[in-house]
Amino acid sequence: MATKYIFVSGGVTSSLGKGIIAASLAKLLQARKFRVTIQKFDPYINIDPGTLNPYEHGECYVTEDGAETDLDLGHYERFLNVHTSKANNVTTGKIYKTVIDKEREGAYLGKTVQIIPHITDEIKRRMLLLGKSGKYDIIITELGGTVGDIESTPFIEAVRQLQWELPDEDCILIHLTLVPFLSAAKELKTKPTQHSVRMLQQNGVNPDIIVCRTEHPLPVDVRKKIALFCNVKPNAVIESMDAKSIYEVPLNMMHEKLDEIVLHKLGLENAPAPDLVKWNAFLEKMYHPKGEVDIALVGKYVELQDAYKSILESFVHAGAVNECKVNVHTVHSEYLDENNLGQKLAGMDGVLVAPGFGERGIAGKIKAVQYARENNIPFFGICLGMQMAVIEYSRNVAGLTDAMTTEVNPTTPYPVIDLMEEQKTLTIKGGTMRLGAYDCILEKNSLAHDIYGKTHISERHRHRYEFNNNFKEVLEKAGLKFSGRNPDTGLVEVVELPSHPFFIGVQFHPELKSTVEEPHPIFVAFVKAAKEYKSAR
Repeated sequence: MATKYIFVSGGVTSSLGKGIIAASLAKLLQARKFRVTIQKFDPYINIDPGTLNPYEHGECYVTEDGAETDLDLGHYERFLNVHTSKANNVTTGKIYKTVIDKEREGAYLGKTVQIIPHITDEIKRRMLLLGKSGKYDIIITELGGTVGDIESTPFIEAVRQLQWELPDEDCILIHLTLVPFLSAAKELKTKPTQHSVRMLQQNGVNPDIIVCRTEHPLPVDVRKKIALFCNVKPNAVIESMDAKSIYEVPLNMMHEKLDEIVLHKLGLENAPAPDLVKWNAFLEKMYHPKGEVDIALVGKYVELQDAYKSILESFVHAGAVNECKVNVHTVHSEYLDENNLGQKLAGMDGVLVAPGFGERGIAGKIKAVQYARENNIPFFGICLGMQMAVIEYSRNVAGLTDAMTTEVNPTTPYPVIDLMEEQKTLTIKGGTMRLGAYDCILEKNSLAHDIYGKTHISERHRHRYEFNNNFKEVLEKAGLKFSGRNPDTGLVEVVELPSHPFFIGVQFHPELKSTVEEPHPIFVAFVKAAKEYKSAR
């Protein structure tokens, strides 16, 4: 069977949920036994989102092979339970860099390098790359931005060319658009959708399916109107109403027969029915919890929910396992101090100190660690959160009063957290951190070993600073346990406090590997500890 290509574009406005629609369709196709992957093409000129502020672009998702990617790849992995890679996220910056490097090497034989054909040819090459691996039956490509954006135009043009080059049954386009409801007129308005599709058609591209984001059901007459003016069949107009959870969207799309229409257009009608037993079991637990817990997420980017997207989703997965609703309360570490610490954290059943970079908000994170430690509240620190736990313990228990990370104070007398040795000579920032999956060996008879049930694990990283092993002995004598280490470098990966009911900090990012089918064991254990703490209270 030839590899099939599905493109998902968006119109009218951003943040309509192209990534969720792409992931939901992929889940339905995977449930029908097809080998599916999803890739994201982003129109910004950054090489990757690694140097972007989370306020700009949400969290930076890291793959197993160390690519810093768009957060939508997190949705893809959580839905499909399949790893993505560097090849799954392409930006305009990557495209232009490749073409310019080739031009400098003389690859174009004196030709004038232009958007068409050189840029569009490189876009097409990357769009088809995963399909040529032989690993997948269907490749879904999400196109970032919206139709009409100047920076998105080369991607739309590349899709136009592929629609012309590939057989009709091997390439389809799904266009996601908005059908707003005007409360004053009490009616749904299709004009934004018509304009969006018209703009696509002006670029030579015709959508095969139109998915309509809406807050109200689409009546038959509205669907027919969209079909008529947008040149698609009425059954190819799909309603996508707001759902209680993103994990409900695959079922909504199945109810709308999106997968059936796609398979018909791709000539794959004989596919087996979707097997969603595990998915439905997860939803059943998620929607019918037997209890609830309150967790404080202490971070510095809390105004933007997407900045901690993977952490929030990991709590959804872990909550379902524990048949427990996890109420996450975001606490801004920059405004956390002695005066409001008790008010913010006293009612919590657990405290998670989140990852981050830079000095802002660090003092509040250290205070949060201290409060959780002294009050025996279940504590979980991720990356910078683990480093703050080390600093707090060094200062308040081990007697290293001015302990700090050299990221904040390069001249601290007690640099318990220091720049990694291989980072000290680097001047380029993008893509140079410790990135991707690395091995870790866990000590037996430790909390970490109890959580994982094994000694050898692999987790994803994204950091420049690490625990300074020169302070290991003094902190161990003070009661801190270093229960996980990288076997090759000796890098401390896990710290814990045996005298505390549940206190663990990890240098890696466990949230990046939590999926619906395989919730991350640390999040599962943390939620369980929070339940027990609440029960004991």
